[in-house]
Amino acid sequence: MQTANLLPLVLVLAVVAYGLAYMRSRAVAAPLGGIRNLKALPFYYAARAALWCAIPALIVLAVWAGFEGKVIQGIVIASLPQDTWPESAGQASLILSQISNVAAGSLDPEFVPEHIAGAASLLEAMQDKSGNFKAILVVLIAVLGATFAWTRVAPHINARKNVETTLRRIFFVCAALAVLTTAGIVFSVFLETVRFFDRVPITEFLFGTSWSPQTALRVDQVGSEGAFGVIPLFTGTLLISAIALLVAVPVGLMSAIYLSEYASKRMRSTIKPVLEMLAGIPTVVYGFFAALTVAPFIRDLAAIVGLEASSQSALAAGLVMGIMIVPFVSSLSDDVISAVPQTMRDASLALGATQSETMKKVIIPAALPGIIGSILLAASRAIGETMIVVMAAGLAANLTANPLESVTTVTVQIATLLVGDQEFDSAKTLSAFALGLLLFIVTLLLNVLALKIVRKYREQYD
Repeated sequence: MQTANLLPLVLVLAVVAYGLAYMRSRAVAAPLGGIRNLKALPFYYAARAALWCAIPALIVLAVWAGFEGKVIQGIVIASLPQDTWPESAGQASLILSQISNVAAGSLDPEFVPEHIAGAASLLEAMQDKSGNFKAILVVLIAVLGATFAWTRVAPHINARKNVETTLRRIFFVCAALAVLTTAGIVFSVFLETVRFFDRVPITEFLFGTSWSPQTALRVDQVGSEGAFGVIPLFTGTLLISAIALLVAVPVGLMSAIYLSEYASKRMRSTIKPVLEMLAGIPTVVYGFFAALTVAPFIRDLAAIVGLEASSQSALAAGLVMGIMIVPFVSSLSDDVISAVPQTMRDASLALGATQSETMKKVIIPAALPGIIGSILLAASRAIGETMIVVMAAGLAANLTANPLESVTTVTVQIATLLVGDQEFDSAKTLSAFALGLLLFIVTLLLNVLALKIVRKYREQYD
């Protein structure tokens, strides 16, 4: 049985265990005068039975699914004649792919060597045996766990404490997984970055003003060294993000002020959903809009006033990106402004302040930590955007502050570097990890700075 089919089966068994334990807890409580004589409510006895049924079975299922493929592949490879054993990991992957195709019926056994066809038969038999044994073991563990919990339904057992302790441990494991996943991502990117700096000096990477990672395949070719100066990429990233924020922050903040303080309930219920629809539009649609409408308009407008503008410009990408992130600023700022206590508004108005003065002197300062958070979220969204930049700003790594010229960003280059037939351990491919780590560090520093600002104003207005 497949893992995907075992999951709902385990959940069904957990529901059955819940119902049986619930009925048993009420049956045990009946001779004692009711459920008030139990150490916990029947719900907790039932929940404990469901947890005992599901958690051990799911753990076994996860471990089995994690190691099943590797073990079976090792057995299949070991079954091959010794003179056909793979000499490298790549060759082993090719042989296993061929065996899997034969086992799945995608490849006719007559067109492969006899030992490959035999290994495919072994693979199919091992997968069937593993699936059957896995299903039996998981169901058996689930039934045994449910039976144990069912027999432990007794008036003197505090099932509530057991359930809460188990849930607390589950929550801790989930939090630890999130932290470990983040640490694993950073660690893996860091290792590849170290490999990149073995090939390219870190000073050239951080302070170089030219970015051309298209290294040649042979040493005697032109441009075999490549250029890995990151300054043009960060300049383009900051330029486009700054233009986007110059559009999104005023528009989003003013929209939030209007919706929270001045708009009627009918107007608010109409405008806010329409405004938030901007966040649901795919970025590729924004990219088309920027490339086909905004960029030609900017180019024609610049020509009218006597300026020269590229058909792909930072201004076009920044303007459309600003429109895209308006809902992030507007929606979050609206929620934060609405959360300011009404008593602060009433006190300000009672002292003679106008509604405008109340907004500027009381509400905005009180909501400033949340507003800064919304702006930070919008900035992170702008820095991480790729599709709009590819379609509207281009791929040219130009070191310029002119918004009418074509530029590129760090995220666009990361996506570009990892596409193609370049070998994975080349400087070109490894530079994507260095860019990712540097972008992570810059974003982390921005978050730390924003948290300090938020903490400062929060202490002032709490």
